[in-house]
Amino acid sequence: MRVLLQKVSEASVTIDGQVHGAIQQGFCLLVGAQDSDTSEEVDYLVHKISKLRVFEDDTGKMNLSLADVDGQILSVSQFTLYASTKKGNRPSFTAAGEPTHAKKLYEELNAKLAAEGIKVATGVFGADMQVALVNDGPVTIWFDTDHK
Repeated sequence: MRVLLQKVSEASVTIDGQVHGAIQQGFCLLVGAQDSDTSEEVDYLVHKISKLRVFEDDTGKMNLSLADVDGQILSVSQFTLYASTKKGNRPSFTAAGEPTHAKKLYEELNAKLAAEGIKVATGVFGADMQVALVNDGPVTIWFDTDHK
């Protein structure tokens, strides 16, 4: 699985002109899966994301986790994280997971993050979404379970 995490001061996802999910301080996650991914990858990501210390403490050092700042998560499915641009100018998405499998893993990730006590807002898997966010820092971190 791949997750692009951005630390945000706010983020929202809009579908058909209606805000579907919105958060204040926390993480905006763009989430992609491939067919070989399992619950093992989900568990690894839940641990890494929920424990990640990138919020500033009183001395300005990135030393606090999402729980320490009462942060939230906006999770958005994004199969394009598996784009291949090796040939030509049109990306190939053949490495992206089959939608039924990818959706199951995306929903499992969100449920397990919520089980950690984190408020999780989401987009809609497979929908045309507009994501708005204010990247705080900026802090952007790439997780790829093929390279854990």
